[in-house]
Amino acid sequence: MSHLWKFFRGYRRDSLLAPLFKLLEAGLELLVPLVVKHIIDTGIPAGNTGLIVRSCLLLAFFGVIGLAFSLTAQFFAARSAVGFSAGLRAALFRHIQSLSYPEIDRLGSAALITRLTNDINQVQNGVNLFLRLLLRSPFVVFGAVIMAFTVDQHTALVFAGTVPVLGITVTAILVGAMPLYKKVQQKLDDVLLAARENLNGVRVLRAFGMEQTQIADFHRTTDALARANRRAGRVSALLNPLTYVLLNAAIVLLIYSGAVRVNGGLMTQGAVVALYNYMSQILIELIKLANLVITISRALACAKRINSVFDLQPSVAFPARGAKPDLSAPAVEFEHVSLRYGDNSEDSVSDITFSAKKGETLGVIGSTGAGKSSVVNLIPRFYDASSGTVRVFGHDVRDYDAQTLASLISVVPQRAVLFAGTVRDNLRWGDPEADDDTLTAALAAAQALDVVKNKPLGLDEEVEQGGRNFSGGQRQRLTVARALVKKAPILILDDAASALDFATEKRLRDALSRLPEKPLVISVSQRASGVMRCDNILVLEDGRLSGAGNHETLLRTSEVYREIFSSTAENN
Repeated sequence: MSHLWKFFRGYRRDSLLAPLFKLLEAGLELLVPLVVKHIIDTGIPAGNTGLIVRSCLLLAFFGVIGLAFSLTAQFFAARSAVGFSAGLRAALFRHIQSLSYPEIDRLGSAALITRLTNDINQVQNGVNLFLRLLLRSPFVVFGAVIMAFTVDQHTALVFAGTVPVLGITVTAILVGAMPLYKKVQQKLDDVLLAARENLNGVRVLRAFGMEQTQIADFHRTTDALARANRRAGRVSALLNPLTYVLLNAAIVLLIYSGAVRVNGGLMTQGAVVALYNYMSQILIELIKLANLVITISRALACAKRINSVFDLQPSVAFPARGAKPDLSAPAVEFEHVSLRYGDNSEDSVSDITFSAKKGETLGVIGSTGAGKSSVVNLIPRFYDASSGTVRVFGHDVRDYDAQTLASLISVVPQRAVLFAGTVRDNLRWGDPEADDDTLTAALAAAQALDVVKNKPLGLDEEVEQGGRNFSGGQRQRLTVARALVKKAPILILDDAASALDFATEKRLRDALSRLPEKPLVISVSQRASGVMRCDNILVLEDGRLSGAGNHETLLRTSEVYREIFSSTAENN
């Protein structure tokens, strides 16, 4: 758990003070049976009212001081646990942000959300109870055994035989419960994934009338989680009855043995009461320990899942100090490039070679699944090529540091994503220092100026999560504007006009051709109208380059392009 211990660094003092005050409270608790014994054996037989009153006042004092110690321990434990989980959550989020696309694809967003929320909450609860009880409970148990030997060595042998049996029982249940709770967390991932898919796709569900089918599927997923919880609960539930049976059997033996010794004059009545009180303390602490074992079983299972994310290193690593771009060189060059998703899969893109200069327009077209997005995702290095070389402004993309490469490329993804905040906040992702004139110019070029002007607050209009208060076409235009604010020398439009009508799309293409910074514009599209005016067009089929050239050349030489163009013309 080396990844987790370091988050205690700022809370080491709290992590030490919490169990210390709990031990002080436990020490006072262990003295209580001795005071009661003194009252029974000395005060009551002698009728010494003063001794009885003083002893009762001493017990009250122990109670008040013990409460103060307990509250202080609770405070330090809570502060340490909350601070630990806050640091852990922030570090885990940073680590997830550093992961490459392949790792995020492999883990899945639902599993990552579970680790950032439920898993860390479970670990926080485990840390809180760990600091409060993990030392206190064993201290009271073994302290009670030691104190019992100071009262009567012969009868205290019952304690010495009971505690090891209880320890073995608790350990066996802990070992059996941990893998079961790990399965519970995995089933929770499935529930979260199902809920997320249904909430994100609620419009599709309604359109196809699939509500009842999805409800049934969700019930099956939640039933699987319930079954996993029940299996884990059955093992954990054994702890309380087993400890009760063992301890009550020990109490019966203790009282019987004590009664025989009292009757023989070998032991006082106060000693029997003291020993009974010590056995009761052990019972109470083991009940607490049972709950602690269950909580820590969950926490350890969750901690292992969190550690598995920390252990995962990004497959796309950037150098600390990278190359400097040569803006006079071709903006993008592919040399026999292939891409494979996963070690055992087939190539999604095979042997792609082309070159494009700054100021040109490059179209990438092909049917669904032809590999268009895969090709353009290699340019900003979302994925690394399996073979071949991808160059940007004269250097292999692997030679650039992350910040330099990002500054050279603006990307408008297939799915238009806006974030909660204002329109201005979203546009300034492209340039945090951009003024309103720059934002307005970008909106105008992206054909989104009317979208903002028609809003009551303009650039200060609130954007709901995911941009729900904007239509699909409006979101696409705003994401294009966000990319234009960046003014990068390479602009990638990955099917960024799919929600636009043809007239708006034409105005957008014309505006992009007039941009003062003259970037290389790479347009990915499934329809010929989106690329037909480009200087060069790449035609992809099954991940391979089946044709290249301008619109007129491809109409003569590429059957695939002619089919796409014909289908587009028919749809128009």
